[in-house]
Amino acid sequence: MEGDEAETSTSHDKKTVLRKFRSICVFCGSRAGYNSSFTHAALQLGKLMVERKINLVYGGGSIGLMGMIAETVYKGGCHVLGVIPKALVADEISGKTIGDVKIVGDMHQRKSEMSKHADAFIALPGGYGTMEELLEVITWSQLGIHEKPVGLLNVDGYYDSLLALFDKGVEDGFIDDSARNIVVSANTPQDLISKMENYVAVHEIVASRQSWEVDQSLEATTSGELV
Repeated sequence: MEGDEAETSTSHDKKTVLRKFRSICVFCGSRAGYNSSFTHAALQLGKLMVERKINLVYGGGSIGLMGMIAETVYKGGCHVLGVIPKALVADEISGKTIGDVKIVGDMHQRKSEMSKHADAFIALPGGYGTMEELLEVITWSQLGIHEKPVGLLNVDGYYDSLLALFDKGVEDGFIDDSARNIVVSANTPQDLISKMENYVAVHEIVASRQSWEVDQSLEATTSGELV
């Protein structure tokens, strides 16, 4: 599934391209956090996805913000796919999975599988795991592996320091100006999805998506596994 499917409309004789998301992969904490605004944001994002008939791909389980958004989307009638490594399946670790579940061998397969089933990515507040997932899909975009929007729901300034770090990377010459635009951020779910619908990749990619797909096919043939 690729996030480039778009709807073309015209307004004041100017053509605009709006992305239409069938599914969004959401990265977020397996804890709820101490601020009630985090819970509110997760629930609001879930309700907005239901209103727009957007399916959810997430990390599986029913605890923390992950469980809240999954339950909201599932009860709203949209499809929910949880992707979880075998080692984390136990109820005491992740709780009950909501919706469909795909069990994978490790964390790398988890991220690959989540990406495959999503048209875009959104990160809610979370810990190391959420940030690692976010940074990986940003890097994949920079490398040219995908052109899907990457959104950051910056609830109550939770990600202000991370965004400042990205700006520092640009200032000190480690991140290109254009690559800084990979990350789309907003304070509310409505504003974030609106920005993501209008996202256009402007950064210079390292290699074409086709070349990455060829490399993955060769790797799968060599290892005898399907990618």
